Amino acid sequence: MADERLIAALDVHTEEDAKALVEKLGDSVAFYKVGMELYYRAGGGIVTWLKEQNKKVFLDLKLHDIPNTVANGLVSLMHLGADMLNVHAGGGYTMMKTAADRVHEEADMMGIPAPKLLAVTVLTSIGEDDWNGLGQSCAIRDMVVRLARLAQKAGMDGVVASPQEAADIRKACGKDFLIVTPGIRPAGADAQDQSRIATPGKALENGATHLVVGRPIRRAESPREAAEAIVKEMEAVK
Repeated sequence: MADERLIAALDVHTEEDAKALVEKLGDSVAFYKVGMELYYRAGGGIVTWLKEQNKKVFLDLKLHDIPNTVANGLVSLMHLGADMLNVHAGGGYTMMKTAADRVHEEADMMGIPAPKLLAVTVLTSIGEDDWNGLGQSCAIRDMVVRLARLAQKAGMDGVVASPQEAADIRKACGKDFLIVTPGIRPAGADAQDQSRIATPGKALENGATHLVVGRPIRRAESPREAAEAIVKEMEAVK
């Protein structure tokens, strides 16, 4: 049985490429991320197809707008059946609270479990130079924890954050808070455009609940073997 803590990122251009990768991975992966690159090209049909294959779906569209627009957007998206949806924590407490309340109200009306709602803290591609360029006076780590606490207060189920901040988030937000970490690179892998990264084992030791892995799986000579190796490393962490 696949380890649902591993979320394979379908960061490809077309529905055909996405389906081909899912078929290569077979039963080695049970959870997939659909982001902007694929969703804007393939639409909601790819989410429906993944659910038909008995896969879980993290629909990673990072909504960020006024409260009612984000809330209504999430309600529309949840009808696709995704298991996780997300917004930008930078939209503020009122936006996140409005979104969480509306999604749970809609789920109650539909008689279904609400999707897990995540708030994106600080993108894992942002390093110190970019952070300073934004005029921020506090450290990235401090801002991530502040946003995580705000998201929890607003009723979000967890956050998307770098594995390097996972331990601080876990300490601040407790054991039941979801921490979904991109920027995962197996030992020896190229960081590419990520700045704040960690190995799968280290991310879990730091408190991550889910690991999002894209290129190390997608670009491997055997994506299935790459995914299985990552799961093996994850399972070595108690």
